[in-house]
Amino acid sequence: MRLAALFGVVLLAVAAPAVAQEAPVPPVAAGERVLGRADAPVTVIEYASFTCPHCAHWALEVLPGFKAAYVDTGKVRLVYRDLPTSPVEPSVLAAKLSRCVAPERAFPVIETLFAQQEPARLMRWPSGWFLNAIEQGGRPGPDIVACIEDPATETALNADLEAARAAGVRSTPTFFVNGERIADPTLEGLAAAIDPLLTGH
Repeated sequence: MRLAALFGVVLLAVAAPAVAQEAPVPPVAAGERVLGRADAPVTVIEYASFTCPHCAHWALEVLPGFKAAYVDTGKVRLVYRDLPTSPVEPSVLAAKLSRCVAPERAFPVIETLFAQQEPARLMRWPSGWFLNAIEQGGRPGPDIVACIEDPATETALNADLEAARAAGVRSTPTFFVNGERIADPTLEGLAAAIDPLLTGH
């Protein structure tokens, strides 16, 4: 199934309305983009799109405080997953790019893409937006480009998107805390979901 057909119409919202979760959110697998300790007691999974302004707002305004309070303290590992939204072409290309950088550079690249999203949108997604991220990727540029163009990268992305769709993920950003979807992705809303899970840790 083509990405454009699958995700051509996606509601962008700060918080998704209550939707029946059709299947469990997939567990964290090797090779995912993860920020924080692997043995953190709480796992937060974010489904986001690099062309979603609400996702950029979360990355720029909420993530720094969330990272300081929970990730840097070893309480939470944050997992970034893709849900490309309109315009699909730059969103999918950015998703592939972030998957093709050196693992330790994934979150710096993610943060760069979101930090530069607004000017990129105004300029209709210029090549410089992608090139700036590639330069921070920790791998030779030609290797990253080859990975982006590798059919295996699209196959893996499509598989992840099908799994997200099966779990009822329909909008960006959507967050799960230890497998449970939360409605409020503010720092306060995340804290309300996370803090009770940290008793004894």
